[in-house]
Amino acid sequence: MAHQPPILLIDAPSLYFRAYFGIPESAAKTEDGQPVNAVRGFLDMLAQLIRTRRPDRMVCALDHDWRPAWRVELLPSYKAHRVAPEGGEVVPDTLSPQVPMILEVLDAVGIIAIGATGYEADDVLGTLSVTQPGPVEVVSGDRDLFQLVDDTRKVRLLYVGRGVAKLDDCDDTAVRARYGVPADRYADFAALRGDPSDGLPGVPGVGEKTAARLVERYGSLAGILAALDDPGSGFAPGLRAKLIAARDYLAVAPKVVRVATDVPLPKLATALPTAPADPDRLLELAQQWNLAGSCRRLIDALAGLA
Repeated sequence: MAHQPPILLIDAPSLYFRAYFGIPESAAKTEDGQPVNAVRGFLDMLAQLIRTRRPDRMVCALDHDWRPAWRVELLPSYKAHRVAPEGGEVVPDTLSPQVPMILEVLDAVGIIAIGATGYEADDVLGTLSVTQPGPVEVVSGDRDLFQLVDDTRKVRLLYVGRGVAKLDDCDDTAVRARYGVPADRYADFAALRGDPSDGLPGVPGVGEKTAARLVERYGSLAGILAALDDPGSGFAPGLRAKLIAARDYLAVAPKVVRVATDVPLPKLATALPTAPADPDRLLELAQQWNLAGSCRRLIDALAGLA
């Protein structure tokens, strides 16, 4: 059976934040001194992914709402520590101007980038993972996206925790090996464990191993909560007390952690081009922002798909 190329679903914020912190500003600037380290690094990551994964389709997902009101209403602490004093997300001053640059280059190349009002990039990725024909490879450094892994639908997570050059290619077996739970129970596990980076407190005193053991024994968070009301369910007294104290949190946390898969998205032209959609514009941007090398590497990677 011939190899079927995947669609690559790119968590754009995850990658451009990684690029920004991975490349010194001093190493990537325009002639007038404007940093382009995030742009250069992001484009180089895309080029490497295209060369190594050989997709035939790609979509870059964007955060049109990095802290959706519906998640905050359920859990006010959600990402609260990342809110800037003047509102909005705390983002380095020299990164913010680079995001529109990335989008301009993607548009000139012909790679789709899309977000949705009221949703995070994770939710766009989640929706595309269930609506796009497989195989699907989601590229992100966000642990929450382990929940999208689905062997039946051929959805994998290419986890970039160690960088794009050292991807962790994760199927359900890999998720179980890493966390002790199947991918479709990752959201329940994460709610129990907590995640300080997202303002998710978790259940005090319940770490990864205990969370995994609870999910394995009771099947789901709903099963755990139901078992709390059964005196014969086998909880140690101390653990039962901790879970009861966190019952209100546990009632809403899974809805916050769970990635949406029903985001309203338009029909997308996901096919990867083998040549830039607007070569003149791309050349202009490459010269203006000192991106000739990165743009060339991306175009060469695309040409290699032909």
